[in-house]
Amino acid sequence: MIFNFYVNLTSKKRRYFMKSNESEIIRCMQDDKGQEKGLRMMMDAYQSRLYWHIRRMLNDHSQSQDILQETFIKAFQNFHQFKQESKLYTWLYRIATNEALQELNKKSKMKMVDEQAVMYLKSQSSESDEYEERLHKLLNEAIQLLPEKQKLVFNLRYYDDLPYEEISLIVDMSVGTLKTNYHYAKQKIEKYIVEHATI
Repeated sequence: MIFNFYVNLTSKKRRYFMKSNESEIIRCMQDDKGQEKGLRMMMDAYQSRLYWHIRRMLNDHSQSQDILQETFIKAFQNFHQFKQESKLYTWLYRIATNEALQELNKKSKMKMVDEQAVMYLKSQSSESDEYEERLHKLLNEAIQLLPEKQKLVFNLRYYDDLPYEEISLIVDMSVGTLKTNYHYAKQKIEKYIVEHATI
């Protein structure tokens, strides 16, 4: 079945630059005879990146796989709605984001925690593997405590390294609002790290 795909969880390197040419994917998807090829190219190009975006929102592997598959199904069924006003991956990110948010709402996992700490952590080397592991754990804990909008913006900006203009199209917020959310997320993250970094 064309929607069965493999998500490589062991890869240490996320693919930020897609192998498949976006214009070629679009051309195939717009051709009735080439849609299956186009779908396969689209999944090969974007599934890993989209999976980790969804996984950071849901924090659950099985649910993330389901939502990833649903994202590609929706994209396949509604490709005629893609007007090429944005990049293809931006359109896919928006579908994935909406599907993940619906899942969170359905399971009542939306967490709007205004006062709780969150964390911002850039990759940094440490002589102590134990300390580095501890920092990574704190990062994940802090992100899960973020208000939902701040968590979404932080993940798109920090992990996916998307420009604010692209994030604005995905989450339907102004660039100014995005920058404010990201700024507050970083502050909360830094505070959380300082308060909990002792081993």
